[in-house]
Amino acid sequence: MSSIENEGRDGFSSRFGIICAAAGSAIGLGNIWRFPYIVGESGGGAFLLIYLGFILLLGIPVMLSEFVIGRRAQRNALGSFKRLAPGKPWYLVGVMGIVAAFMILAFYSTIAGWTLEYIVKSLTNSFSGKSPDQIALMFDNFHTQALWPLVWQLVFMFMTAWIIVSGVKKGIEKYAKVLMPFLVILLIIMAVRSLTLPGAGEGLAFLFRPDFSAIDSNVLLAALGQAFFSLSIGMGTLITYGSYIRKDNKLGNIAVEVSVADTLIALLAGVAIFPAVFAFQVDPAGGPGLIFNVLPGIFQQMPGGYFFGVIFFILLAIAALTSSISILEVIVAYLTEELSMTRRKATVMATSAAAFVGMFCTLSFGALEGFTISGLHVFDLLDFTASNLLLPLGGLMIVLFVGWYMKGVDVKDEITNGGVVRARFTGALRFILRFVAPVAIAVVLFDSLGII
Repeated sequence: MSSIENEGRDGFSSRFGIICAAAGSAIGLGNIWRFPYIVGESGGGAFLLIYLGFILLLGIPVMLSEFVIGRRAQRNALGSFKRLAPGKPWYLVGVMGIVAAFMILAFYSTIAGWTLEYIVKSLTNSFSGKSPDQIALMFDNFHTQALWPLVWQLVFMFMTAWIIVSGVKKGIEKYAKVLMPFLVILLIIMAVRSLTLPGAGEGLAFLFRPDFSAIDSNVLLAALGQAFFSLSIGMGTLITYGSYIRKDNKLGNIAVEVSVADTLIALLAGVAIFPAVFAFQVDPAGGPGLIFNVLPGIFQQMPGGYFFGVIFFILLAIAALTSSISILEVIVAYLTEELSMTRRKATVMATSAAAFVGMFCTLSFGALEGFTISGLHVFDLLDFTASNLLLPLGGLMIVLFVGWYMKGVDVKDEITNGGVVRARFTGALRFILRFVAPVAIAVVLFDSLGII
């Protein structure tokens, strides 16, 4: 194979480890709630078909592009572009990915910290005997105060750093191979229990009944955007993980398997949540508030609800953790490879910096509620900048890089493992990356910025 040698870098040791780590990166808090809710509100099965089409047409090719860049260069998100395009400004794409990862980690740790608080509340049966209004007040009183949200945010960041500091094989892969199967088992338990509730069929109909009359341009844009964002594309995570994939692994198969796992787990989460929501006649349009304000009350009414409430918030925390370790690794890989830091020092520095900025995000719901920049709280500002600008722009530049800058023979060489693996789709892939994906991602970018 003509690609650059591994240089003794740490890496994934097994195909299962790769799938668990990459799927864990893609599967986060948004998959547990946001995706199934969008499916239900946007035409159910009809939206799902459109979404799957976009995954095939856009999500998998862009994910594969990031894997190709990372494995070809055997470097971090910034170093990959410097190595594959020396002396060219393409390295700025890597800079955007690292900045986006830092911003996302800062505000993501705020919500992740809330899940830890709710594990404790569930274990101590704090919701017992409380009315829905009292449970909602509990959440308001918690997330607007200064002390405990900060404590849990820092605990979550420490958990993330603990895994990262151990390395790729002994840290990320080791824990992903435990956490991801555990998450799936918990979701299956939740789904089975939810399906046994009276009226559960309404929840399934909400998710899967095709309603083609609901399909309009907004729904198409929502499906396109969800296909793009749900796979952790554009922030350097998949480039970084791609650099840890062995040369004998089939990149095309891995991209497909990760995409399938991401979608199936999101749908399984919907099956776990919405039959219960409908069984207890709760408005499914609760958004994030449904998780912390409504579901604890539902668990109180459900036979065995104490047990299932604990399970639910544990799986939420696991979903958050598998995503956060991939985000932190983007920053740590940059610091170790470009600035020659030890992994321990890089982990401490990256975690401390993200936690410091994250404190302002956490306090923006309470003590710093009155502090805004351009009319946005710190949390919302980082969320908007990363999600609406840096991620789609980074994804756009990645497909342009692989589609137009990299030589076709090099892309094919990486996908076919030096000609060992048959990959008849390389011609179609290159066409999609050159002409289809850039237009589609540009539409997502303009839509997220309110231009269209």
